[in-house]
Amino acid sequence: MAVPIAARWVAAGCGVLLVLTAWQSVIGTLIVARPIPSWLTRLVDRVVLTIYRLLTRPCLAGFTLLLWPAHGRSITGALTDAGSSIFTLGFAEPAGAGPAVVIFIAAASGLVVVALQIGYLPALYAAFNRRETEIALLNARSGAPAWGPELLARTYYALGTNTSALNTLPDLYATWERWAADVAESHTTYLPLVRFRSPRAYSSWVTSLLAVLDSAALILVLAPDEAPTIPARLCLRGGFQCLVRVATAMGFDPPEEADPNATIKLTYEEFADAVKRMRDVGFEMSREPEEAWPDFVGWRLNYEGPAYQIAAAIDAVPALWSGPRTHHMTPIAPERPPMGRQKGTRNTGPAADQ
Repeated sequence: MAVPIAARWVAAGCGVLLVLTAWQSVIGTLIVARPIPSWLTRLVDRVVLTIYRLLTRPCLAGFTLLLWPAHGRSITGALTDAGSSIFTLGFAEPAGAGPAVVIFIAAASGLVVVALQIGYLPALYAAFNRRETEIALLNARSGAPAWGPELLARTYYALGTNTSALNTLPDLYATWERWAADVAESHTTYLPLVRFRSPRAYSSWVTSLLAVLDSAALILVLAPDEAPTIPARLCLRGGFQCLVRVATAMGFDPPEEADPNATIKLTYEEFADAVKRMRDVGFEMSREPEEAWPDFVGWRLNYEGPAYQIAAAIDAVPALWSGPRTHHMTPIAPERPPMGRQKGTRNTGPAADQ
């Protein structure tokens, strides 16, 4: 069926919009050092495509539509010319000055996109490695998957030495405050980093951050006399801002400030069970769970929503207290290593690696 030339020129106009959108996405994603909103980037992020497909598919469709009106070519012929040019294969060469200009622009776009991707891979992986270093260190403290109550419990008995190491928490919270700021900048500027998975199966950047924030909130409400108040509060603020910024870049709409009249999805029963797990190692608490619960809700209101949204969107490991997943997976609890060992013995069981 012959398509009228007017319809082809309308399609060519759509092609111009697609090409400009692709260029805007390239510039905003790889060049501008701040997050640039792009419906195209968010669309591709939702269907978990690679950056290359993100940039080449719209360009290919756009240049195909631009070439369609030229000299009465068919849509398949225009697609062949556009594909040959944007991938710089050069096996198709349309006649005419107008199509030649489009072909040269398409070829240049393909080369620039590939060059930018290659040039920015080191920057992406440098940010990824910075992120994963602290997550690997956290696994030694809290187990995998990371969980806030277990982080406090293990810190209290110091991995079986029966010696409290709560004095190390200020440094931990200061480190994760800086870590959250780094992740907020890198993961909103280069959104694909959000979906880069940790090398270890039970690790995830979002569940790790959630565990650190939960631990800070727990010690503030359960043992305020032992809590490093300023570092813990700064860590909570930095982590909350990180999660909100990343969730916003992913297309969610988390509130900038929590509604004090709202509630959280975590139940009091889950909270009480976690407190019992902490008491199993002798963790000293100056407040009872019933008394501490309202204050804990107040802290968690700030970060639970965006954390749950991100964890579900990237299908993160189903850690405890990290919200539901698409496939309704059962939450995984970290396996606690032995409380200690007799002098002269060596623990070689599987729990030693957790």
